[in-house]
Amino acid sequence: MTAPLHTLDATTLARALAARELKAETLAQALTERALALGPRLHAWAHLDAAAARRRARALDQAAAGGSASGALHGLPLGIKDNIDTAGLPTAYGSAVYAGHVPQADAAVVALARAAGAWVMGKTACTEFANMTPCATRNPHVPAHTPGGSSSGSAAAVAAGLVPLALGTQTAGSVIRPAAFCGTVGYKPSPRRLPRAGAKPNSDTLDEIGVLARSVADAALLSGVLGAWGAGPAPRLGGDAATPRLGVTLTSRAQALSAPMVAMVEDAAARLSAAGATMQLAVWPEGFDSLFDAQRTVQVFETAMALAAERQYRRRQLSAGLRALLDEGAALPAAAYAAALSTAQATGLRIEELFGQAEVLLTPAAPGAAPRSLRQTGDPAFNRPWQLLGCPCLTLPGGLDAQGLPLGLQLVARPGQDARLFEVAAWVEERLEARTITHAACGD
Repeated sequence: MTAPLHTLDATTLARALAARELKAETLAQALTERALALGPRLHAWAHLDAAAARRRARALDQAAAGGSASGALHGLPLGIKDNIDTAGLPTAYGSAVYAGHVPQADAAVVALARAAGAWVMGKTACTEFANMTPCATRNPHVPAHTPGGSSSGSAAAVAAGLVPLALGTQTAGSVIRPAAFCGTVGYKPSPRRLPRAGAKPNSDTLDEIGVLARSVADAALLSGVLGAWGAGPAPRLGGDAATPRLGVTLTSRAQALSAPMVAMVEDAAARLSAAGATMQLAVWPEGFDSLFDAQRTVQVFETAMALAAERQYRRRQLSAGLRALLDEGAALPAAAYAAALSTAQATGLRIEELFGQAEVLLTPAAPGAAPRSLRQTGDPAFNRPWQLLGCPCLTLPGGLDAQGLPLGLQLVARPGQDARLFEVAAWVEERLEARTITHAACGD
């Protein structure tokens, strides 16, 4: 293969591996060398044992040589977020509380990926208990800027060409936002499409497993193995997919958006309309503004319950920010939590008022590009409503701003319409030429 292996997407690598044109160990050698070289600048990994990674890849090559290799992901390496259990690999949930913890069993998504032939390259860094206190990961484009969170290391590793695919989790915006900030594809499914067993909980109502990838086809490849299409057919990616009906909304919080973000969304809408998509303005319905605060109420209340043991018995090992959040959640009246859940139910019943004739909405993935800070992970405001409504979401790279930082375009579908979301996303990706860029700040 003539192109550097770290620049190739998962679908290209999968074809080469299946055809025996590429060995998994060769791929492992190239990616671990790159990971070790960029490690001091990027800090994407919570745990990476290069020798062990190459042994795992070599075992798959040996199985293939013996005729027993199978699976859609054969030979592909994965990054697994540190709050998702992996048998035999340290999993600390982004916290000193669990330093040295090694699970005895894989999370369900890890087991499914391994059964399909993938191998785990390492554990990607995440924020403390997948909340808001940052880890050490830096943005691959401009390292003084945040990569977003909480799936910080997963997004940075995919964007920097350390691994073609990674798993993350999202409770508010923890897949979509870092994907936007790092310039990758990110997918957050409809509720319970991907099994959550073995991921450290934060919010039973809101938590979802997500995927970070270099293209829509890559995200579909991994998501399909993990069960994203439910009992329905897989998405048709390519020219035979129907021309989409799209809606555009900046939500009720448009005043918080940067000028480049607004311009990016408007330019994307204009280009897609010119390419043949049916376009409409999706007006934010009265009462939907309450979704922003309601999502946060549900998250904070349930996180205080999920991390009750850590708050009670390991309080001194928690960051000040997390202690404050858990105290806030523990002090919330049950009536406020119930009201927030009622808001979700009431607005969900009115979701057609927002979508109208549109199949998929175009909306910002974040207020703007990644902030210049390593002490925060950015604002998840433009993810909160969709998370509470249970809408599947997918982020595409929307280009770079004047500083060379990515802007993310978020695509949102009705709950349960994950396959159609992917079809539309592939159509949009092709027409906007929205591809992950492996960038100069990482030495390319």
